[in-house]
Amino acid sequence: MTIIYIHGFASSGQGGKASLFREYFEEELIAPSLSHIPKLAIDTLEQLIEILLEKDETVGLVGSSLGGYYSIYLANKYDLKAVLINPAIYPYKTLDKVGMTMNYYDGSSFEVTSEHIQTLKGLEVQEVQSQENFMTLLQTEDEVLDYSEAAEKLSESELVIEEGGNHSFENIESYFRKIYSFLDS
Repeated sequence: MTIIYIHGFASSGQGGKASLFREYFEEELIAPSLSHIPKLAIDTLEQLIEILLEKDETVGLVGSSLGGYYSIYLANKYDLKAVLINPAIYPYKTLDKVGMTMNYYDGSSFEVTSEHIQTLKGLEVQEVQSQENFMTLLQTEDEVLDYSEAAEKLSESELVIEEGGNHSFENIESYFRKIYSFLDS
């Protein structure tokens, strides 16, 4: 099995959470650093998934925040299992401020454009099919996203709602065994 870790907005495949996943899952994990441009990020992920599927690899997705949004789209398109960690459900609303912003990992600046927001709208999965293919991990004190939006949209998924926590999802490593079991089942 190959697990693709999809980082959140303005983050990196080398970020803190990605590093924890890489340490635990070792050679089973790919954590690409994706472009801030949604079209390019999705194109990269689709190419990666298609190459792995052509090699008859089992592919599982783990997406955090915006990576969770991308994971919903990709899991629906390719009929994959996905674990969503405090996923963004309406990133085109959350990221509605176009303009310059900063990458949390390396401090570089980049611009969010109205075209990026339109691309995100176009990736929205209105009705999530096969919710049994999803595990959704939420913490109620997420300071960036309203966890109840994900709880509502993914109510038929394997849903874990923890009181407290934060957007990064405190103690995510305590779920690694459960994540692996879910993706491997």
